[in-house]
Amino acid sequence: MKILTYSSKDFEIPFLEKSNNEVHHVKYIPDHLTSKTAALAMGFDAICISPADDGSTMVLERLKDFNIKYIVLRSTGYDNINLTTAQKLNIKVANAAGYSPITIAEHGIALLLAIKRKLIQANQQVNAYNFSLSNLVGTNLNQKTVGVIGTGRIGKALTKILYGFGCTIVGHDIQEDKELVEQYDMKYMDLENICRQSDIIFLSTPLNTQTYHLINKSCMDLMKKEVIIVNIARGAIVDTKDIITALISKKIAAYAADVYEYEQGVFFYDRSKNKPDDTVLKQLIDLPNVLLTAHQAFATKEALTTIADTTFYTINCWDQNKPSIHELTPMLVR
Repeated sequence: MKILTYSSKDFEIPFLEKSNNEVHHVKYIPDHLTSKTAALAMGFDAICISPADDGSTMVLERLKDFNIKYIVLRSTGYDNINLTTAQKLNIKVANAAGYSPITIAEHGIALLLAIKRKLIQANQQVNAYNFSLSNLVGTNLNQKTVGVIGTGRIGKALTKILYGFGCTIVGHDIQEDKELVEQYDMKYMDLENICRQSDIIFLSTPLNTQTYHLINKSCMDLMKKEVIIVNIARGAIVDTKDIITALISKKIAAYAADVYEYEQGVFFYDRSKNKPDDTVLKQLIDLPNVLLTAHQAFATKEALTTIADTTFYTINCWDQNKPSIHELTPMLVR
């Protein structure tokens, strides 16, 4: 099978090459998938894309014109691709579902602890030979009430870690997880009560029409002033402008995130010499009570290996006319 891999990054290519093991002809390009770059897929059977790529109706229709039959995502999330259109066009789509929820959860905990124990500020002070502790008094995680919004694979991994810290854990999801309730004492409640009761709130829910701007001014008005919000889901789960307003007015204490609402074309790239013209991002970065990483939660050797293996498992299935367990579109007669 001939595969074009869009948005290829130097750190992931070795893992993909190893998983492919020279079975398929794969071309790696740094270009994003857009309506303009879709033409680059001419002559290929399949494309491999990232969360930064555009899988909208217009792009999918162009890909169909170029005889693309398969699309595989190097991610769990698939909010960037129109699955309804893909199904109508008879294009099979699959993701790398649940490739390493513990990897994402661990990064979320790292963000939280870095904020609670003021590690960034501490490191800056030590680098300046300032060894005073006057501005570095933090708070414990133990015995805090933590709200987990989205208790799927990542939320479940988070809950297990937080339980080990001795936290009281409350959850919110459309479906309760019996294991979390029975083994980790999670109490499920509605969003309003999560906001009112939590000292810390983790966001680990998929982005869809129901969760877009789920965390907004109305929600934050209910929260404790000491609350820390940690977003390891998608940037648009929160209304970023409302977050900034709440931080400036001290309605909430801090915001830590591995994602950003307008990150496309910015995250994954060195923009130090060509800074994006984004006043919202600048405001976010400049706030002292914000810790932002550039969508790196998945970037561990273990996770990249699993993503690559899952990607080529699906490609191998399709090449052999077999279904993949990771398909997002129903089986269609060809």
